[in-house]
Amino acid sequence: MIKIILKKGREDSLRRFHPWVFSGAIADMQGMPSEGDIVAVHAADGSLMAYGHYQIGSIAVRVLSFDDSALKAGFWEDMLSRALQVRVACGLHRPDAPSPCHPEERSDVRISTTNCYRLVHGEGDNLPGLIIDYYDGVCVMQAHSVGMFRAKKQIADALQKVYGDALKAVYDKSSGTAPFKAGLDLIDGYMYRREDFSDDEQVVLENGHKFMVNWTEGQKTGFFLDQRENRALVGSLARGRNVLNLFCYTGGFSIYALANGAVHVDSVDSSKKAMMMVDRNVALNGFDPSRHTSLCCDAIDYLRDVPEGKYDLMIVDPPAFAKHRGALKNALRAYQRLNAAAISKVAPGGFVFTYSCSQVVDKEAFALAVFSAAAQAGRSVRILDRLNQPCDHSVNIYHPEGEYLKGLLLYVE
Repeated sequence: MIKIILKKGREDSLRRFHPWVFSGAIADMQGMPSEGDIVAVHAADGSLMAYGHYQIGSIAVRVLSFDDSALKAGFWEDMLSRALQVRVACGLHRPDAPSPCHPEERSDVRISTTNCYRLVHGEGDNLPGLIIDYYDGVCVMQAHSVGMFRAKKQIADALQKVYGDALKAVYDKSSGTAPFKAGLDLIDGYMYRREDFSDDEQVVLENGHKFMVNWTEGQKTGFFLDQRENRALVGSLARGRNVLNLFCYTGGFSIYALANGAVHVDSVDSSKKAMMMVDRNVALNGFDPSRHTSLCCDAIDYLRDVPEGKYDLMIVDPPAFAKHRGALKNALRAYQRLNAAAISKVAPGGFVFTYSCSQVVDKEAFALAVFSAAAQAGRSVRILDRLNQPCDHSVNIYHPEGEYLKGLLLYVE
């Protein structure tokens, strides 16, 4: 076992169970680890602190365990079982319930009508560098580190043990997330596939609404599961309103608004594939097509040209404007400009749901950007709610950096 020795005084973060070891904290390495190897991390006095995946970069070790459990047989199965138990406790997974295709057979509406969720959320589930989303028996995994990529076969095998016969497939979609390294076969594909299952997409249920998810061609793992609770909130306020869903992707917010009595919904995204999926989802849920319009164009350009007062509920959910700290200032300016346009254009008495999924933009900085946008627009604006990610995108209390999704519900007079 290769040993990493920390500089004196640099073990404090590990004593607080933070799951990262930065390269600047390392005094010495006993051995020559390959990227992705499991290494032992020791304090300067020689005491064992943790085991984790070694990687080249500012974060040198991503901690898997603060004891020797990462070295034991059954580690992956145990960690995935613990992650699943959290989803059971949250009411998102109930293996003993009847088929989700027949929600009338169940008494609990929330449990009976949702069959997709995030199973593993990186550090939030004590598995840094790993994402697994579950779509009614299909697990789509993304490795964000070499260590997790190298462990993907073990992870797929463990998923089969955890889910048993309920598991239809395990699809690895790490080509766009794992670090590019020589020797890594970064080609997406199935790690496991049941003989009677041959699809690359399927319909899932979220709070009773139907969504077609394509994990091979869609963005990320195929669907943005982190907005589930926020979509429900949009639905609760949509009745009788004209709704604009900007950066709509496959129309999650649009479906909830239509299902809850919106007069009309316009969905805007620059991706033709996404807009085709929006139309499929509208049809899947049986909505009158005259109540919905798909607009394949740049969302920012569309918002700029919208007549004032046309919409009295807007969803502004752009992709991450900043993926590293060097882009932070430009990202905050972009959020300010975008929100100023939305606040200026929404009808009096209207709602604006605005979000940032940029991890490097904290909630205080985002709120300040929206405050500046409101001042620029010169309108009276109230914050009705502060929005975040749901329970299956949990945040490790020792790793606050995992709180990436932040949003505001605004009322504009």
